[in-house]
Amino acid sequence: MIGNYFKIAFRSLWKNRTFTALNVVGLTAAFGVALLLAMYAVYELSYDRFHEHGDNLYMVYSEDSSPNGIEANISKSEPFSAALRDEVSGVEKITRYNGSGVLLSYQDKQLGMSGAYVDPDFFDMFSFPIIKGDKQNPITSESSVAITELAAKRIFGDKNAIGQTVTILRDEEQVPFTVTAIVEDFPATSSIGFDVILNFKSQGYHAYERGVGQWDVENHEVYMQLSKEITPIQFESSTIDFTQLHYKNEIDNAKRDGVRPNNDGLYRQIKLLPYKDIRFANFNQGPVTINRTMPYLVLGIAILILFIACVNFVNMSIAKSDQRLREIGMRKTLGANKKQLFFQFWGESILVFTISAGLGILLATLLLPQFQVLFSTRASFTTFLNPALIAILISIVVGITLIAGGYPAILMSRLGTLQSLKGKLDNSGKNYLRNSLMVLQFGIAILLISGTLVLQDQVEFMRTKDLGFNKEQVIAFPLNGERNDQQALQLVRDALQDKPNILSVSASNNILGLGKDGSRSTSVLGFEHNGRGVETHMLVVDSDYIETLDLDLVEGRSFKKNLASDSLSVIINESMAKQLNEDEILNSKINIDNKFFSIVGVIKDFNFQELDRHIAPMSLFALPNWNLRNVYVKVESQNLEQSYNDIKGVWASIEPNAEFQGSFLNENIDRTLRSERNMITMIGSGSILAITLSCIGLFAMSLLIVAQRRKEIGVRKIVGASVSAITILLTKDFMKLVGIAFLIATPIAWWAMSKWLQNYAYSIDLNILVFLMAGGIALIIAIITIAGKTISAATSNPVNSLRAE
Repeated sequence: MIGNYFKIAFRSLWKNRTFTALNVVGLTAAFGVALLLAMYAVYELSYDRFHEHGDNLYMVYSEDSSPNGIEANISKSEPFSAALRDEVSGVEKITRYNGSGVLLSYQDKQLGMSGAYVDPDFFDMFSFPIIKGDKQNPITSESSVAITELAAKRIFGDKNAIGQTVTILRDEEQVPFTVTAIVEDFPATSSIGFDVILNFKSQGYHAYERGVGQWDVENHEVYMQLSKEITPIQFESSTIDFTQLHYKNEIDNAKRDGVRPNNDGLYRQIKLLPYKDIRFANFNQGPVTINRTMPYLVLGIAILILFIACVNFVNMSIAKSDQRLREIGMRKTLGANKKQLFFQFWGESILVFTISAGLGILLATLLLPQFQVLFSTRASFTTFLNPALIAILISIVVGITLIAGGYPAILMSRLGTLQSLKGKLDNSGKNYLRNSLMVLQFGIAILLISGTLVLQDQVEFMRTKDLGFNKEQVIAFPLNGERNDQQALQLVRDALQDKPNILSVSASNNILGLGKDGSRSTSVLGFEHNGRGVETHMLVVDSDYIETLDLDLVEGRSFKKNLASDSLSVIINESMAKQLNEDEILNSKINIDNKFFSIVGVIKDFNFQELDRHIAPMSLFALPNWNLRNVYVKVESQNLEQSYNDIKGVWASIEPNAEFQGSFLNENIDRTLRSERNMITMIGSGSILAITLSCIGLFAMSLLIVAQRRKEIGVRKIVGASVSAITILLTKDFMKLVGIAFLIATPIAWWAMSKWLQNYAYSIDLNILVFLMAGGIALIIAIITIAGKTISAATSNPVNSLRAE
């Protein structure tokens, strides 16, 4: 019996090949794209979910009151973790964490690797299994190192790594470490990543020793495992006395300076951030916020695409139902009941959905490699290798089949015998459901198009915004070799001085934008000035820094070539000058650790941090023998590629074993916009597919309307109606639906885009023209979609339409 249903269903679908093909193409595209988008969303949402103690793992941070409001601070001091463990109940385990690049050497190999410095509790807290070596105390010794499987292969090849000695460059010295353990390669969904992991005390002087016992030197993160019997809120409340004791001076200074406390009356409050939320946490603006908008937005687009495809299927099934009325009538006359008819038509739907789902999976498989590259993701079908997720996916497909396929089946099976034999549908209804679905389809399409246009404008605004420095002609690269920074910089400067395309060379201890090595760092310095606390971002630079980056010097002078003479000089930006509030800024000095620095210049504010932040106070220092880390080379605007190759060649001659990771600053800025670009691509792709699927549905509706009104068209032509009049008659109802969709979708899009733009310190102003353009795009595509069929109906011979009467 069931086989009979599918046999007849296949014949019926083959007979109506055009409609079947449209349905299969639309559903295949929807299933394939929705599967890829859902794969991405589930992959993102699965970050850091693999840790055994994940529900009890937290990052410890603080929310500090400042003149600018509440600021989140994740950096902690050397004694903080031990004091928190000993003085506040609820700390099961705790570890400090400091990630940085390391230069590792073994025999004739020299490799730049990512390193992590942690306390021994780290491996008990986080689920990074040790597969070889010391599984109990892998990094208890300060001379031990654990490495991942991948790192072991890079360093030792097929040789047994356990017990081998490698050297790591620390404070310009090669320090030996013994490999004590091999760590299983961590999952791609891990926020923490490293090649080598060492004891926290194995760091160099500036990173560790100078901060021992110092509560005011903060340079690392702290993670803790909370006891199961204590809630995060209880723990946070129990740290108030701890904070009052260890941060008394900071709190007293905040009170003195008139800083407003938080809603609980506290000036500094220790907070816990669930580790599983870290990937989605924003520490840049005020209190920490958790934002999962991107994955949920992608998942929402996947659902909307499936919805539109299903609506199309329903509409197209109804559009063809009038051609099957006599078939239904004959079946009922011969004894078929509603149940049999329902299963017959539902069987056709199941067949279409099964074929489409299979082709959709094939399409997703074919597109997956390009999808992974386009969105810089490792999401794959293994993301769904979870019994719960598989059950959800199967339930979704079955549910879609039942709803989208069941509704037309019920509708056709309920038709009366006489009505069916007459070959006429009851058109007395107002088609509220059909029109509502059409409005919803185009509303979704207009909403997605509007979002794409606004996102493009915002990203282009940030990409082309004047950031206050020359980003087109400056190449930056890290000093990642074994030489001393100052020595390496001087060798680079000497080697490039005779190159015709090189204008100037400088260096600093930070990178503008996001470097090719993925690095980004900042230092905040606090001191007293005129009886109140002042904070500034600290940037140590070499000579010609201002000239190399084309920074605008508002007052005073730049640093002199002989930096030693300016070791007690400082250049500040305009935001810092406003904070100091001095009448004669160039005659002022600032006192830092009992050293007085003379302000010799003021530069115009420039964006040295993420573009979603306002420009903070900045101070430039010319401190001798300081680690500078990053070189900046200004080149001629002509022959940029040649200049890049010249710099790359020079670095290869100076540090032959170090990778050259140079890039133009505009590339660094573009890298900071990666998430926004991914969002544009996903929403843009979704909007294109949504409008395409909507137009398929519109085409189906035009077929239905033309079929229902073919005799009316014939009569109108006979009495003298023109082709244009009939075309307008047939299209105006559809245009009304698109207009209603525009009126509904535009306010929603305006509100959503306004909320999103609030995340940026610098953003575009919303313009109604953008939304009119989105509506216009939808309208033009809709007209083009139905024009062919309506014009064909308007120009057809009326005799053919009336012959049946």
